[in-house]
This record gives sequence, C-alpha cells and structure tokens, in this order.
Amino acid sequence: MPSPRPDLHSPVVTGIGVSSGLGHGKDAFRAGLFEGRSVFAPLARPGRQRGDGTPPFFGVEMPDPPSILPPRVERTAGLSGRAAVAVLDEAWREAGLDRVVPERIGLIVGGTNLMAREQLLSLRDYADRLDFLPPRHGHVFLDTDICGLCASQFPIRGFAHTIGAASASGAVAIVAAVEAMRSGRVDACIALGALQDVSMMDLQGFRALGALGAGPVCRPMDTGHDGFLYGEACAALVITRPEHSAGTVYGRVLGTGFCSDGSRGPEPNSNAQVRAAQDALAAAGLATADIDYVNGHATGTPSGDEAELATMCRLGLGHARVNATKSIIGHGLSAAGAVEAAAVLIQMREGLLHPTLNLDTPLDEGFRWVRGAAQEHRIRHALKFSFGFGGTNVALVFGAPEGEAA
Repeated sequence: MPSPRPDLHSPVVTGIGVSSGLGHGKDAFRAGLFEGRSVFAPLARPGRQRGDGTPPFFGVEMPDPPSILPPRVERTAGLSGRAAVAVLDEAWREAGLDRVVPERIGLIVGGTNLMAREQLLSLRDYADRLDFLPPRHGHVFLDTDICGLCASQFPIRGFAHTIGAASASGAVAIVAAVEAMRSGRVDACIALGALQDVSMMDLQGFRALGALGAGPVCRPMDTGHDGFLYGEACAALVITRPEHSAGTVYGRVLGTGFCSDGSRGPEPNSNAQVRAAQDALAAAGLATADIDYVNGHATGTPSGDEAELATMCRLGLGHARVNATKSIIGHGLSAAGAVEAAAVLIQMREGLLHPTLNLDTPLDEGFRWVRGAAQEHRIRHALKFSFGFGGTNVALVFGAPEGEAA
C-alpha cells in the first residue's frame, strides 16, 4: 500500500553512514562511486571458498571496520556488528542525534541470517569440543544482537528491532522508519542495512540456483550478464522530521511502495514491481514524467534484469537517467537497499551521477544509461527499486531538499 501523501513535513534524511568495498565512510564511498573504481576480486575471508579446486567465488570485501567499540566489547562482536557500529557512528554524528531525547530515537536493522560465515567457522572450530563453546554463542548469532550492540553503545531508547525482506531488507527498513516517523512514535529513526556475512555454503547455494555470476566483474543490464556478485556493505540513514534536522538535509522521502507478488523463491515479477512504483509515485503525488533519475535494483542476473527492464518500459521511464550501483560495489544482499539509497542521496547532493561499470552492450539502447564516466545531473525526483527473494517488491521516491527542487 502507498504511504500517505507528503506535505511540507515529509521526512528527510539528515545523516548517512556507509561502509563498502570502496572503504569506510562517505568520503571513500563518494570518491569510489564517481571514479567508477572496480574492486572485484576472489573473495578472501575465511569460510568464503570451497577449497576443493572448484572455480573461486568473486565479489567485493571491505577493509576491516574501524575500532570504535571498547576492546572488551569488540572481541565479542562479529564483522556485521562492527560494521553496523561504524556506519551508525558516522550517521549519528552527522545528524546530531545527541540533541534528540533517547526515548524519541528508534532503530530498525534490515537483515536476517547476518552471520552465516562466522557460524560456519565456529562449527569448524568447536565441532569436536562443544563443551568449550563460549556462552556468548547463545546470543551473538541472533539478528537482534546487532540491535542490542548498537543500543548499548548509542542512546537509542525508543525501540530497536530487525526486519527481514531478503535483498530488499535495507529498503524495507527505510519504509518502516518513515512509517515510524509519520506515526509520531519517534522524532528520529535510523534505518540500517546490515552487512550479511555470507559463507561458502550461501555462495554455493546461489551458484546452484543460477543466480551467482562467474566473475570477475558484474554486468547489470548488459547482454553479457551472468549473475550477481556478492559485495560486503552496510549503511545507516537517519530519517527525521524537518524540524528535527541539525543542518544537513540530503533529500526528502516523498513516497514508498511495498508489496508482495505471492512467490516463494527468486522469480522476479514485473507486475508487482510496477505496482510498487505506482504506489510510491501516488504517495509522492508525482507522475512518472516527474522522475528524472532511476537507481535500479539491477543485479546482473538475466531474469532479474529483464523483468526490471520490462518494468521500466511499462512505466515509461525512457526519459530518466539510469545507473546501477551494484556494478561498482557488488550486491550487498540485506544491505543493498540502504546502501543504494545512500548512493541516490549522495548523487542528489553532489549534482553528479556515477557510471555503470561493464555496461558494454545494454539490453536496451533506448534508455539513458549513465556509462563511461560520472555525469553532471541535478536530481529533482529519484526512483529507487529494491527487490527480494520471496516476492518482496519495494520502490522509494526521493525528492531534492526544499529550496532545491525547482
């Protein structure tokens, strides 16, 4: 269902924190996006390769997160938790959340099954000595542990919970954060797309499904596409009402669309994608012609790209500029929707669009793909797609800050 029509008090994004294979922080993210820097390589973290002579899994891994946590806490936090704290710290500081009453701050963590690789390593290390399993293993592998970790380090006392929608989890966290703002439950809500720390079992499952690309690069919307490549990523967006902004406003969340297509597996459904977009546009009070930029879900899987292309054709988006962030940083799975929303808002602020890498032969030459190098463009209204296994379809409409929309 569409969210309510916006008014002058549409929720705004006032803080962003990002970690990806381009590095930690918005500066590294911004520079890598506009440079169009390719960072794909064979995955190297322990537990990510089969080690039996089969072709390697390619993707993108980030540097280790900065040490923000107290040493005693950091020793018990996994990669997903440490990345979450790093992006939350950046977004929190930028949004000036210390000025907000803790009971009026909420946190929604988008993602499930977030520590599969570390669980696999624990099984390897303790399989023959289970009596020595550390007590913390009774809770650290729960998705809610990231909520607890974040709320223990930052004064978040409104609420903190997870939400799962496969690869659309980060986008659904934004939808839920907007709804929490509109309902008046809190004055600021953080939507965090969590790093999904996959193991070689997950990667092999994606390979068996035919969804994972062979590498060494990802080719969204290109005739040479053969599947997605995993990319470690995490992002936090602080969403507030305008009167609670501390100065920086990246953009307005004008409308959201979120629907199910009734499928269980990975089958994309253009009808539901169109419905999600139409709901988001109706909530924003906009027509398709008002959208001048589209950030695609654009994974590089043949069936996914072709269904999404059909969706854009049916919506009549041939006039808009289009790019694919996954061509640079890979597919962040749970984090993807939030990380790519951050990319949308950073491009909106900079008046610059990042290139789509490896787009040598587009599936449809009629679209205004951003190719080759970064291109100047002042975004007024952006449409962001995010889809997930299990029939989840999300569309987000962002608008330029007040005073810059004309």
